Amino acid sequence: MTLLAFDMGGTAVKYAVIEPDGTIVSKGKFKTPDTLETLMKQLQTTKNTYKSYTLTGIAFSCPGAVNNESGIIGGASAIPYIHDFPFRQLLEEHLGLPITLENDANCAALAETWLGVAKKANDILFIIVGSGIGGAVIKNGKIHAGAHLHGGEFGYMIMNDRLENLSDTGTAVNAASRIAKRKGLPSLSGIEAFQLKDAGDPVATEEIDSMFCNLAKGIFNLQYVYDPELIVIGGGVSERADFLPAIQEQLDTLLQKITIAKVAPNLVSCEFGNDANLIGAVANFNQIHA
Repeated sequence: MTLLAFDMGGTAVKYAVIEPDGTIVSKGKFKTPDTLETLMKQLQTTKNTYKSYTLTGIAFSCPGAVNNESGIIGGASAIPYIHDFPFRQLLEEHLGLPITLENDANCAALAETWLGVAKKANDILFIIVGSGIGGAVIKNGKIHAGAHLHGGEFGYMIMNDRLENLSDTGTAVNAASRIAKRKGLPSLSGIEAFQLKDAGDPVATEEIDSMFCNLAKGIFNLQYVYDPELIVIGGGVSERADFLPAIQEQLDTLLQKITIAKVAPNLVSCEFGNDANLIGAVANFNQIHA
């Protein structure tokens, strides 16, 4: 069952031919088109480049509230033209193969559950730290999407009386914005914010430590809501060597203060990087067509 997988992002659409065991045979990417019509043409062109393979289906990783059963992607994303109509059915019409859709964060989680750091676990939470906080809930090895397809939207968690949420308070992007504002700078990237902290800048140190503290609080709450075996952390900033230890240090401090809490979250970094969504899309296809 050789599959073609697509990972649809706001900037680029990545694709790969993937074997049943998750092995990536060939991969590439193209710039995300501006229109639905152009997307369909580019998907068909990509499929045609793999005529030498016997493809049995196509697996998609997509942003938004994905409902594979109805074929409709709700919510909103950087690719507005894929939302609120039977997208899966249109893909099947144009591409002529069985299609599956799944949310991108859910795909990343499925990749880790299938072949990565969580392959021996049944119940996990997957947290993606990017420009916001996203994630996925895995129950018995499968995605738990929730009644409104919002399972894993951890970034909406309210963190204080100002109604700031975890995405506001727990990301490097927003920490950098606060640092820039306090220092009178026009802008600052997350990388630059960490560079300032590493250089001993007190404002950067305060804001980034606050970010880690808020992430620890969110993770603590999630542990006691769901009690997973593992909490897997992903996203570009998570690749920093000091990222997970800094969260763990804040968690340890919390657990020392809240003495009634005896279960410490088991935090691990994700194994797959840029290929996670492609591999997870195939895992989702395999589950649906088992």
